[in-house]
Amino acid sequence: MTSEPLLPLIAADRVTMQFASGPMVLREVSFSVKGGEFVSLLGPSGCGKSTLLRLIAGLLAPTSGRLTVADEPPSEARRERSRVAFVFQDPTLLPWRTVTGNIRLPFELKGILTDDALARVNAVLDLVGLNAADAKKRPRQLSGGMRMRVSLARALVTDPNLLLLDEPFAALDDVLRQQLNEELVRLWQRSGWTAVFVTHNVSEAVFLSQRVLVMTSRPGTVLADVPVPFAYPRTSDLRGTAEFARLTAMLSQRLREAMS
Repeated sequence: MTSEPLLPLIAADRVTMQFASGPMVLREVSFSVKGGEFVSLLGPSGCGKSTLLRLIAGLLAPTSGRLTVADEPPSEARRERSRVAFVFQDPTLLPWRTVTGNIRLPFELKGILTDDALARVNAVLDLVGLNAADAKKRPRQLSGGMRMRVSLARALVTDPNLLLLDEPFAALDDVLRQQLNEELVRLWQRSGWTAVFVTHNVSEAVFLSQRVLVMTSRPGTVLADVPVPFAYPRTSDLRGTAEFARLTAMLSQRLREAMS
């Protein structure tokens, strides 16, 4: 599943987003993400985090400012140079399809259901901790955590070099959420994609990321760009350290400032 080392560079320069009939969602957002980085967008609900992710994906165009992925507008980069995958908060699985059927859907949509593609489906099942018995099940037969693993596998099967994650673990209980955080870090280290992860959970942002961008309440803008100094691989023991607690407390304070 490892791809070539040329990974996308995301650059936002004073990006503003306002829908035609509504209030301003984002105001002059500026930041950059290097290829291979894991960066979290942390902010209160409704601050425009998900909108910013959709702008990066090329699903929306900014009202003003400039946003590039791999030195191109996101829609062009996605089409020509950048393999972008999106994981939503809801797994959005097709209920009549098996796990395998859901994972191979991107290949079917592109008309490239080759032997190699099917081999990649089987490989990614193992990568996210699903087995042959799981592959035959339908979404109604899966737990919430397993459905999210399928959603993640469907994104990873395309061998992306940019993975956008919109609060994928928000609906899960805390123990399962922490377990999947650890799995996600393992997958990122193994595969080397660039990750932009949306959350409003401070501990999650600290555990996963190399950098955390703290966003203000709507209209959202970047209040702080905070480096996370902890080495990888990261295990559950990190959450119990004084250093983790101090950084989490500092970011919590910045988040309170962002909401004021």
